[in-house]
This record gives sequence, structure tokens and C-alpha cells, in this order.
Amino acid sequence: MTGESTTMSDQYGYGSYDPNQPQNSDQYGQQNDQYGQQGGGQFQQPSGPQNDSFFVNYMGSEQGPMSYGQLQQMAAAGQLKPETLVRSASGGHPFQAKQVPGLFSDKEWVMALILSIVLGGLGVDRFYLGYTGLGIVKLLTLGGCGIWSLIDIVLIAMRKLPDANGRQLS
Repeated sequence: MTGESTTMSDQYGYGSYDPNQPQNSDQYGQQNDQYGQQGGGQFQQPSGPQNDSFFVNYMGSEQGPMSYGQLQQMAAAGQLKPETLVRSASGGHPFQAKQVPGLFSDKEWVMALILSIVLGGLGVDRFYLGYTGLGIVKLLTLGGCGIWSLIDIVLIAMRKLPDANGRQLS
């Protein structure tokens, strides 16, 4: 090199990086280098719900701590509802379980039910939930002559039909 300061933003598009300048601090005010390591050479665990534990509010009392995996299992089994209050073990105020990323579907239960009632014979509800193949079949058969449409209305109303990723509707 010629001794000039080079930036890696042109090469990789990650923004301005000058190896001769100190790096920006993370959200906790700690200095990190380009590999996410803290100043002492220790690797910083990426933050997110997968690395946190939670307390679940059942009938006025908190139960836990529970890992993210346990919350996923409870949501898949129907034991955890989207409106159930949870609190991060790292502190903070309680919030609804549907706000934990990846725990529940990004598809709304009410919207799926309305689409199933109004346009279920055309398969729009299945398209909305991510079942493209079943949506096409339902469209071509006009909702299985109406029978399939009625079944889907009941399944969605009872919250028994998940999205295409297997997650419960929020």
C-alpha cells in the first residue's frame, strides 16, 4: 500500500470503514472492531430473542425463565396465545408475545378469517397464508364446490390453520 487510508465502503458497500480510525460503539457504548469483537478481544454474542430468556404471565403470576425455544414450542402447541404478556429476563416492561420476532406469524388471524368468509371460494385465504399451491387448486375447484371454503372458515375461526411456515396466526 502507499500509506493512504483506504475505505472498504466502495468495495463491499457496508458503509465507511477506515482501519486507522476508531470504530463506532454498539448500542451499549462498547467499542467493537470490524469482526464484532469487543476491545478486550472477547467475542460479543449477537443480541436477539434467541439468546434471551423470558417470563410468561399466566393468570397474574409470572412463570419462567423460559428459553426462546420453549416459547416456540408453547406457541406451536397453542399453549401461548399472541396476546399473552411476556417479559424479557434482561428487564423491561411486559409486552405481547406476538411482538417476539419469529414466534408467531406475521399474518393476522382476523384478516385471514375475513378473506376466508368473503373470498374463500377463490382461494384468497390460502394465498394470504402462503399456501400458493392449495390456493390455485381451491381457485380452480371454486372452493371444492363450497365445501372446502366452509371447512377453511371453521379451521381459521378455531385457530387451527397455521401459516405456510407452521406458525400460529397473530
